[in-house]
Amino acid sequence: MNVVDHVRDMAAAGLHSNVRIMSSLLLTMSNNNPELFSPAQKYQLLVYHADAIFHDKEYRNAACKYSMALQQKKVLSKTSKIRTSTGGATSNLQAQVGALSLPSEIEVKYKIAECYTILKLDKDAIAVLDGIPSRQRTPKINMMLANLYRKAGQERSAVTSYKEVLRQCPLALDAMIGLLSLSVKGAEVASMTMDVIQSIPNLDWLSVWIKAYAFIHAGDNQRAINTICSLEKKSLLRDNVDLLVSLADVYFRAGDTKNAILKFEQAQMLDPYLIKGMDVYGYLMAREGHLEDVEVLGGRLFNISDQHAEPWVISGFYSKRYSRALYLGAKAIQLNSNSVQALLLKGAALRNMGRVQEAIIHFREAMRLAPCRLDCYEGLIDCYLASNGIREAMGMANNIYKTLGSNAQTLTILATVCLEDPVTQEKAKALLDKALAQRPDYTKAVVKKAELLSREQKHEEGIALLRNALANQSDCVLHRMLGDFLVAVNDYQEAMDQYSIALSLDPNDQKSLEGMQKMEKEESPTDATVELDGDDMEGSGEDGELEGSDSEAAQWADQEQWFGMQ
Repeated sequence: MNVVDHVRDMAAAGLHSNVRIMSSLLLTMSNNNPELFSPAQKYQLLVYHADAIFHDKEYRNAACKYSMALQQKKVLSKTSKIRTSTGGATSNLQAQVGALSLPSEIEVKYKIAECYTILKLDKDAIAVLDGIPSRQRTPKINMMLANLYRKAGQERSAVTSYKEVLRQCPLALDAMIGLLSLSVKGAEVASMTMDVIQSIPNLDWLSVWIKAYAFIHAGDNQRAINTICSLEKKSLLRDNVDLLVSLADVYFRAGDTKNAILKFEQAQMLDPYLIKGMDVYGYLMAREGHLEDVEVLGGRLFNISDQHAEPWVISGFYSKRYSRALYLGAKAIQLNSNSVQALLLKGAALRNMGRVQEAIIHFREAMRLAPCRLDCYEGLIDCYLASNGIREAMGMANNIYKTLGSNAQTLTILATVCLEDPVTQEKAKALLDKALAQRPDYTKAVVKKAELLSREQKHEEGIALLRNALANQSDCVLHRMLGDFLVAVNDYQEAMDQYSIALSLDPNDQKSLEGMQKMEKEESPTDATVELDGDDMEGSGEDGELEGSDSEAAQWADQEQWFGMQ
C-alpha cells in the first residue's frame, strides 16, 4: 500500500482537511521530482486535492484543480496507449486494472460543472457537460443539464434531458415536474412511468400525482386543488408535508389566503424544520398585518439555515426601509436565482424607490420562472402604471385574461387597469361585477369595486358591498374602507368601531389611524385647538424630532402598496 492509497482512504473516510494538506505536500514533491509518482498517481492526487478544496467551498480554486486533473488524465491516456502498443497482453491488463481504481473522468467533469453552477457561470457549466458523450451521461448529469438548459431558455434541449433522466430513473419526480413546467402533457409524462406503476405495488397514486402537477403548471388551480385534496385524503399519503405545501401554494395562487395559511401552518406543525414555501407563508402573514409573527418566523428559519433564500426574503417583509428590503432580496437571489418570491421582493423595493425600469426586469424574470403566478404579472402592471404606461399595462392585462382564462383574479387585474383610464370606467365596473359574481369574497375585487363606488359617491352601495364581504371574513383593508364610507354618511360611532377593528388586525395600518384621528378632531374641534395651542407653547422641537423619526416608517405605513393590495 503506497502513500497515494493512504490519501485515497482518508478521502473515502471524509478527512478532507487532512487530505488537503497531505495531497498538497505530495503534489509539490511530484513537481520537484516528476519521477516520484506515476501519471496515474499524480492524477489521483490532483482529484483528491480538488475534492478537499470543493469541500471547503473554494469553488473557483476547485474548478481550476479539477481542470488540472483532466489535463493530467490526457497525459495518462497517451502514456497508456504507448505502453499498450509496446508491452503486450500483460501490460494491457495492468493498465485496465489501474484504470478501474482511478477517479472517474466523467465525475471530475460533473464536479467542474457543479463549481461553475455555484459560481453562476451557467454557460461554462453547460459547455463542460455538453462535452460528455450522450451515452456516458449519468442521470445526475442529465438532470443538471436539463435544469441549466431550462434556465437558459433552451426548452427543447431541457425536455430531451429530463426525458433521459426518466428513461434511466422512472421515479424521478422532480424531472417529471420539470417536464410539466415546460408544457409537456401530463399523459405523456405518465406514459413514461406506466411500467413501473403497474409492476410495483402501492404506486397507484403516482398517476394522480402527475395529474395534479399537470393542473398546477397549466394554471388550472381549482382542479389542482381538488386533485391534491383527493391524494391528501388517502390514508397512505395523509399528512405528507410536500403535498400540503403544494396545496397551500395552489390556494395562494387561487387567491384563497385563508386556506393557504391554514395548509402552511399544518405543514409547519408536521415539520418544524420546514423551509420550502415558508417565504410565501411569510408574505401572506405580512399581508395580513401579522408582522410580529413574520419576524419570529424569519428568526426561526435563520436558526435552521441561512443558506436558503427563504429567511432572507421573510426578513424583507418586515424591514422598515426599502433599501434594506432591496439588499435582502438581492441576498436571497444570490442564494437561489430561481426564488420567485425574492425577485418579487426586490422588484417591489425597486418600484417603490422609483427605479421602475430595474423593477420591470425582476418582475419579468419572476414571470418567466412562474408563468401561472398572477402576482408576477401584477407587479409588472403596477410598474407600467407607475410610469404612465397604460397601453403596456392594458396589453399585459388582456394577455393574462386570454392566456389564463376568465376568473375572478384575471377579471380584477383587467379591471384595475381599466380604472386608470376615464374612458374605460364602465368596462371596469362590468368586469368587477363579473369577478364578484364568481367569487363574492375575493378581497381584491371587493376593494376595487369599493374604490369605484367611492369615486361615484355611491356610499350606501359601498357600505352594502363591504358588509356583505365582511360577513364571512375579517380583513383590515375592508374594515378600514367601511369606516371611510360610514364617515361619508355621518355614522361616526360605527366608523370608529370599524377603524378600531382594522387596527386590531393590523396595528401598523396608518390609514385607519389617520381616519380615527381625523374623526376625533372633527368631533371636538375646540379641544383639538386648545391642545394644539398648548403644544405650540411647549417645545415644538420635540415634534420635529418625532416627525423625523417617523420618516422611514412612513415608507411602510401603507401596507397595501408593498403587499400587492393596490
